[in-house]
Amino acid sequence: MSERSFFTRALWFVFIGWWLTPVLVNAAWLLGLTVILLPLSVKLINLVPTALTLKTPQSTLDPDSARGQRNLLVRALYFVFVGWWLSFLWANVANILAVTIIGLPVAIWMLHRLPFVLSLYRYDG
Repeated sequence: MSERSFFTRALWFVFIGWWLTPVLVNAAWLLGLTVILLPLSVKLINLVPTALTLKTPQSTLDPDSARGQRNLLVRALYFVFVGWWLSFLWANVANILAVTIIGLPVAIWMLHRLPFVLSLYRYDG
């Protein structure tokens, strides 16, 4: 998938990304409350940077994509004890900041790091 231009990504954010992202985050968080839908919840959270600004994720088929990731057990324990509630607070603070001109750069930075806050997943888009 080719990288989109800054103009295309900016238009996406202005017309779609700013309202789609809070919907996606809160839907993912609600899905994550169930054990059965938890994998779908994590997948949706990992799509937040794409929903926000069309940031293209690194291919999961790339063998180098797992480099720099923490051990799965460590990530799972972090998610259970910290990630699920911290990511909810983090994302909603970012969504509030996103509606202000001054807070927008910080909000975009925060939302691009949401997969890491949720499960220590390094998103290299």
